[in-house]
Amino acid sequence: MPVRPTFPGVYIEEVPSGVRTIVGVSTSVGAFIDTFARAPFDRAIQIFSFADFEREFGGLTSDSEASYAIQQFFLNGGSEAFVVRANDGATVADVTLTDGVADSVVVQAGRLWKGESVADPGVWGNFVRIDVDYDTSDPLNLFNLAISEVAPTGNAVVLRTETFRNLSMTDTDVNFVQPVVNEGSRLVQILDPVGATRPLQTGTVSAALVSATVDGIAAASSLNVQILGGAAIEITIAQSPTFPPGTPLVDQPDAILRDARRLLEAAIRAADVNDPRFANATVQLIGRSPNARFRVLSGRAGDPTVPGSTFNPAATLTFSEFGGGSTAADLGLIGGDSSVNVQQYSLAGGGASTGLSATAIMGVRLNKTGMFALEDVDIFNILCIPAAAALTPPEPFNVYAAAESYCLERRSFLIVDVPDEVNGVQVMKDWMESNSGLRSRNAAVYFPRLRIADPLNQFRLRNFAASGTLAGLYARTDNDRGVWKAPAGIEATLRNVNELAQVLTDPENGTLNPLGINCLRTFPVIGTVSWGGRTLDGADVLGSEWKYLPVRRFALFLEESLYRGTKFAVFEPNDEPLWAQIRLNVGAFLQTLFRQGAFQGQSSREAYFVKCDKDTTTQNDINLGIVNVLVGFAPLKPAEFVIIKISQIAGQIQV
Repeated sequence: MPVRPTFPGVYIEEVPSGVRTIVGVSTSVGAFIDTFARAPFDRAIQIFSFADFEREFGGLTSDSEASYAIQQFFLNGGSEAFVVRANDGATVADVTLTDGVADSVVVQAGRLWKGESVADPGVWGNFVRIDVDYDTSDPLNLFNLAISEVAPTGNAVVLRTETFRNLSMTDTDVNFVQPVVNEGSRLVQILDPVGATRPLQTGTVSAALVSATVDGIAAASSLNVQILGGAAIEITIAQSPTFPPGTPLVDQPDAILRDARRLLEAAIRAADVNDPRFANATVQLIGRSPNARFRVLSGRAGDPTVPGSTFNPAATLTFSEFGGGSTAADLGLIGGDSSVNVQQYSLAGGGASTGLSATAIMGVRLNKTGMFALEDVDIFNILCIPAAAALTPPEPFNVYAAAESYCLERRSFLIVDVPDEVNGVQVMKDWMESNSGLRSRNAAVYFPRLRIADPLNQFRLRNFAASGTLAGLYARTDNDRGVWKAPAGIEATLRNVNELAQVLTDPENGTLNPLGINCLRTFPVIGTVSWGGRTLDGADVLGSEWKYLPVRRFALFLEESLYRGTKFAVFEPNDEPLWAQIRLNVGAFLQTLFRQGAFQGQSSREAYFVKCDKDTTTQNDINLGIVNVLVGFAPLKPAEFVIIKISQIAGQIQV
């Protein structure tokens, strides 16, 4: 607001300069759609590495080509991607915790997504364990949950663990179980807690303890530790009434209990039992003396899906070691047969994918499903749907046609994959002819497919779609040279590619290139490279101005950058001051690109122009609220053919 002078003196007023820097948008954010081992359906999840993908989507899966494509994307230079798991028919695992009378808490595999609890279907959920205990500040009303995901093979190795303490079943409490777990867990979600009392452990098992007297003190001389299906066995430790005053149990109860836990665990692991779970057994100490409990698990989280085993570690466990001193035992174990509650739940019902359909991939815009889950994404530049190539014709055409249309809307680029059965030059030409409706300025296709070692099948070579690898190459080229450089040539090596499904010759390459089909080639020393830089609109017969892939992708980059960078002009007074600001800011942005070598020409006048004045915006446009900006640029085009002419100079004399 202008300063209004009211007294003699000096006034300072800040005047806007009109400079609003236009920043170029990203050009290589990948987007992948397929079936995966885990993750909610129809949610676009951002990842920045293959480790993120393993954490969010479960890693490589043999029935998911996109899982391998994403690995290739990051290996070849990609740094950011959005991944969508289409609805593949997988079912979600869940379990009901009970209070002994009625259902109390329903727990399902899932996560919180933008404030909404969503299911996370798949077999992975069957390997989630939930432990319940009451070692809380109010044992009569509160409980703890320990949630673990264990490996599907081996000795139930824990992959991740979440712990929630002092939970309540009262919905008015700040520690009410549903919001606390739902907001903090990446493994499970609490659904519809009925409001009953705290959940109890389910089922019972017996721990047989034989009493004996040593030096007049009651102690356990034999202990049968039983693990039924990985369930937790509680072994209750209590002070014996015959303990003489001043024993270590009374003086240092917590330290002695910790020693007892360590010795018991060592004895169980050292026992000669034909059950591998005991070699990895864990003894947990719950509570404090005099009524502390030991809990024995097969591994850190157990495995409730396998039969139980029993063994007696008395031969290797010397209870006199618990207390030290001259007495044989300073710690008493309650004797006789006793039943204790199993403290572990296991989620069940998670089912694998039943297959991916064209409908699931294409989705519904209104519901933001399938590819339209990307509606929630601010920007993506390269779309890959390798699963579409494996569908039954004509479904691949339908999916890719829908994807091309969506990419035109979003100013993005689609890499089309050819089916596995397209395994010859003539077959590829026939496929392109039958799918001529896919020709688009925002898409490209590559031939042949790639052969890559499959780590899930003893590293045998397997045919894979090329889209993920090429998307990574696009990203690497954009970062190293700029989006105006064709992602092709001897620098465009394809990493982690063992060989091509077919080795092409120069004449074969020469029949495909004029049709707008980009070839992948293998050359001695150089290796496997991308040897084509055309869009699907780049067939010679079409004569399209968007023939070359770098020209089209650079135009998309300019369009998106200017679209975002000129929003300052909306609702500004539509006259020369605004037009001058537009010319200034757009021109500064293009000049920066010119200095980076993005345009043809030796001067900026030859490289680009920006017009925004009374010639582009008439009075009628002003009356309609329109300001017209005309931007022209001279794009760089790849040197697709290098022709060297050689002649003899015999007999010529140099002066």
